[in-house]
Amino acid sequence: MIIVAAAIDVVLTLAFALSGRSSHAEALDPAGIWSTWWPFLAALAVGWVVTLAWRRPMKVVRTGIPLWIITVAGGMLLRAASGQGTALPFIIVATLVLGLVLVGWRLIALLVRTVRAKKTHGSKE
Repeated sequence: MIIVAAAIDVVLTLAFALSGRSSHAEALDPAGIWSTWWPFLAALAVGWVVTLAWRRPMKVVRTGIPLWIITVAGGMLLRAASGQGTALPFIIVATLVLGLVLVGWRLIALLVRTVRAKKTHGSKE
């Protein structure tokens, strides 16, 4: 499950970078995508280490929320350090979108697990 959770996080941060570039009519060439993605990917990796996410990758509060905060904050710091933009509207959008995807998929997974557990428990009675 660890590899799946990490892959989902990586793919979702890539989707965030792609959607941002696309919505601003920026080139979707590999170099452009990489320049937008790498700060958030690096921050996500730091988040996985700091939160020890591999121990409980599916947890919403213990893993998802801290990963979200670290990914946004770290990504913005790395963008600023590398001379990329960190305008307030971008920070707001990045915060909302990354929160939606990094926490959101974990909430959906929790809901699915809860429903399955109730069905399993209900069928045994």
